[in-house]
Amino acid sequence: MRNDNILSKIDILRDKKILDRNILSQSFSMICEKILFEDNNTYIFKYYSKKNSNYNAIISEGKSLKYLYLKFPNFFPKVIFLNNEVLVMSFIKHNNIKGDNYEKKLADILVQIHSIKNSNFGFDFDTPIGGLKQPSKYLDNWTKFYAENRLNMIYELINKNESMPGDINRGIENIIKNIQNLIPKNPEPSLIHGDLWEGNILFNDGKLKGLIDPGIHFAHNEMELAYLTWFKYVSDDFLNYYSEKIKIDKQYKEYEEIYQLYYCLLNVFLWSREYIKNTRDLVLKFI
Repeated sequence: MRNDNILSKIDILRDKKILDRNILSQSFSMICEKILFEDNNTYIFKYYSKKNSNYNAIISEGKSLKYLYLKFPNFFPKVIFLNNEVLVMSFIKHNNIKGDNYEKKLADILVQIHSIKNSNFGFDFDTPIGGLKQPSKYLDNWTKFYAENRLNMIYELINKNESMPGDINRGIENIIKNIQNLIPKNPEPSLIHGDLWEGNILFNDGKLKGLIDPGIHFAHNEMELAYLTWFKYVSDDFLNYYSEKIKIDKQYKEYEEIYQLYYCLLNVFLWSREYIKNTRDLVLKFI
């Protein structure tokens, strides 16, 4: 349900006349609304239709965007206002026309993001993905971080809500148990966007204009690549462009599915249990 009183709480926008407003999305008890004002400035508003007492994804997203905007002002929205109730950010004009060489353009900006390094995996606060809290307390062990804070976290949430078939659960448990033998043990912690699917990549008339809805943290950079290939948003050309700047491990294709599993399980929990079919495909060799 749209909050018509949301502007009254924001000093810089309180007296501005609204020319147009429309809701872009309603998901995870959050409303995303685009509002055009009389001065022809357009802003994106995010606020809860029903508050989440366990985790405030709006404040975490706002903090994430502030961090990213300082580093990449040309690719992330500017936070105009942020408190515990509402996030207001600049609007990035887009029409989803990717044009030629879009994979190279995406690879170029990801190389810049992934080139930001850290000594540990995680982030300064728990960052959101689909309104869900991603535990991000810093760890110096990648296999432990990924197994506990990503795979096991979402696996337990799914089964607490409604258990998946036993064969799939056994496959996932085998992966978590043997994670040290399945993914690289000591990659360098790299900053990743964290939720890079097609809807969060904004093109306008062939130009890459921005990235939105981050779930940032320091991770193995190839986890981000695996998400993009799982959704078939990119081809091997993208991987080749990327690898010219940041080398992709020769064994990447052997563990790509282990990283894709996290995003697949997120879709099971957040969107549809139809993704259990995709989950079975990913864990088939581990059942």
